[in-house]
Amino acid sequence: STMPLSPKEFFENTKESITALPTPAHLRMPQWLKKLTNGSITHKQFILILSFLVGVASGLAANLLKWFVHFVEHLLTQNFDVGSSNALYLIYPVVGIFISALFIKFIVRDNIGHGITKILYAISRNQGHIRSHNMWSSIVASGITIGFGGSVGAESPVVLTGSAIGSRIGRWFHQDHRTLMILVGCGASGAIAGIYKAPITGLVFTIEVLMIDLTMWSLVPLLISCTTAACISYFLSGNATMFHFDLNDPFVVERVPSTILLGLVCGFVALYFTRSMNAFEQIFAKCKNMMVRFALGASVLAALIFLFPPLYGEGYSTISTLLNSHGVSDASSVMNNSLFYGHDQYLLVFLALVALVKVFASTATTGGGGCGGTFAPSIFLGGVTGFVFAGVWNLVQPFGIVLPTTNATLYGMAAVMSAVFHAPLTGIFLIAELTGGYQLLVPLMIVSSVSYSLVRSIEPHSIYAMRLARRGQLLSHHKDQAVIALMNLDDVIDKTRPVLNPDISLGEMLQIVSSSKRLHFAVCSPDRTLLGQINLNNIRHIIFRSELYNTFTVRGLMSQPSAILRTDDGMLAIMDKFQVDDAGTLPVVNTQNRFVGYVSRSELYSAYREIMKDFSEE
Repeated sequence: STMPLSPKEFFENTKESITALPTPAHLRMPQWLKKLTNGSITHKQFILILSFLVGVASGLAANLLKWFVHFVEHLLTQNFDVGSSNALYLIYPVVGIFISALFIKFIVRDNIGHGITKILYAISRNQGHIRSHNMWSSIVASGITIGFGGSVGAESPVVLTGSAIGSRIGRWFHQDHRTLMILVGCGASGAIAGIYKAPITGLVFTIEVLMIDLTMWSLVPLLISCTTAACISYFLSGNATMFHFDLNDPFVVERVPSTILLGLVCGFVALYFTRSMNAFEQIFAKCKNMMVRFALGASVLAALIFLFPPLYGEGYSTISTLLNSHGVSDASSVMNNSLFYGHDQYLLVFLALVALVKVFASTATTGGGGCGGTFAPSIFLGGVTGFVFAGVWNLVQPFGIVLPTTNATLYGMAAVMSAVFHAPLTGIFLIAELTGGYQLLVPLMIVSSVSYSLVRSIEPHSIYAMRLARRGQLLSHHKDQAVIALMNLDDVIDKTRPVLNPDISLGEMLQIVSSSKRLHFAVCSPDRTLLGQINLNNIRHIIFRSELYNTFTVRGLMSQPSAILRTDDGMLAIMDKFQVDDAGTLPVVNTQNRFVGYVSRSELYSAYREIMKDFSEE
């Protein structure tokens, strides 16, 4: 079999090209703004203005969601008795999932789960277009879900909200898809910066997780959005970091072995989290009935939260307790409201069980109809893992070295997040910015790089990218593949060729195609179902014999194309079909097998060259 060519090799082997027209300048900046400024503002300067607006809007959205979640959670749990379990833990999560599921089904009427995956799809396959309802629907659904106890995070929903804001603003001003992609990234980075007060994290998140292959110029709009959103958060909620952390025991080189070992442990924990979530999601996917999914998710979530109250909501209060404790004996308050209350000697066992079942609580929340993301679960899981690891390590004390539990909690948070998202820089800078623990950058780098390397060698794609990677719809850091993913099939389909009826004669067919310069023509039934095609090269020996014009019909002359493209195929899959069949032109059908048009290699090369030109110009 022929080895698949790389995108670059594929297009280098294509000899023909058609020059594509650039995006008209009048579609990139409003005429009223040109008149107002006497044409002194360039398109790039206009993008900076839009990035500032996106930063303001995404920062406000992040703070609104954070306030909403905390308000609902405080309203429901403020009178709980810490000394005993509470039956309301069995009720609140069920109510939250139910309300959220009804809201999504009957009001939103669209799937708003897996927010980061939807953004990756919008960038890779949908030219940066995100539906406008995502500017508000994710805030409402996730606020209800998490406030009532759903064991997920608010970060992915607000990132989808910010990206939808960027997409909507870009479309309001008729920006091309390249600019839309930048504005979507601005919205995502602004949302992260706003909800965490972490502008650096917002920037590296967009590059690492959303995998936008950015130029130096493209970084400027991202920086503007990040800093703007962070300033909005500082203005609304003060200068305090999300987690209070005092570095009482600085890192020393003797702890490098324990740090490396913690990185390996966190890598395996992240792999367990990723694969268990995917497997549990498949169980929910097989349940086509909404009420069956709700019953399964709600029952699992309610039971787990009743047994392990730290699973309620985002879990950040548990992380704060672990970070501000002075050892294992000082963190027993995490067992408040549980059946384990008062049994402090079992704290490490309790936390290990919490880490084990966290993935099922998170998946049950979203699978049952709730809305939320995996940011907070991965941070929570990492913090608990780090604390338990340090507790066990200090019981044994290999080589007489003690590992501070607070430091290890930070290390675990960074390591698990880096491995789950395949984003070590995001994990490092997020934890540093969340806690102000910049003095621990070296150990954070060690655990993040070790855990990421371990998971990357086993699982090639992050938890967000797996679904799109299977379909060849994932944008990557490889420039050729990134350009291919940015291409839009609809832009290169030739829909002008005449469609032939299978029952007409050869003479009638030649009259129809005589005005066309093409060689391939589709033969379709009245409902445009593709039956075959006519290749004029294959019937050249009879088309000049007029005595045969009434002898043959199109049905008798048509042949089957070597391959058929579908409108839902990824661009890499389309390239493979051209290569394997060595075709110059192939027909395209939609998901109902209705003929749409033809695509040629030369058209693909032209579109590729134009997008590559946009990359190179910056």
